[in-house]
Amino acid sequence: MKITVPLTDGFLPARFTKHADATDFLAGVPVRSFPITITEAPTATQAFALSLIDFDATPVCGFPWVHWLAANLPATWLTIPETASQEPKLAAQFIQGKNSNANAFAPRPTSVTTGYTGPQPPDKAHAYTLTVYALDEQLQLAPGFWLNDLRRALRGHVLAKAQLELPCQV
Repeated sequence: MKITVPLTDGFLPARFTKHADATDFLAGVPVRSFPITITEAPTATQAFALSLIDFDATPVCGFPWVHWLAANLPATWLTIPETASQEPKLAAQFIQGKNSNANAFAPRPTSVTTGYTGPQPPDKAHAYTLTVYALDEQLQLAPGFWLNDLRRALRGHVLAKAQLELPCQV
């Protein structure tokens, strides 16, 4: 399985990051999710799941920053549409987990604690790790699940996995 995301000059386009237009922000956080194209998924795929994690955030905040968790994305979505995380008709077709805005150290409003929140590297360019999983069934997760919930639910259900590093400018 392979995944691709459109880049501009080798970086995640500004409209999905802290450089987005004000209309793509909610509670001070960029919320316009980027499209993801999936190719060569196994024919038995029943759903997709994904995670977007900034491991480069560890020296800054003490832990990898979770930007997006999603599960039970339709197997027919060989392109996960731009704005899938926040557009109601699209977001209703899958479930989303908590991102690091829900952490106890610097909590944000509940409007930005679940679903996609775009990269906001504070110190230097960061590489964001996107992982997409092809699944043999839908996962038994509730909306607002945590990363560990996803990790456990994935056990025994991953048909294929693809990763991509998405650089974002400071």
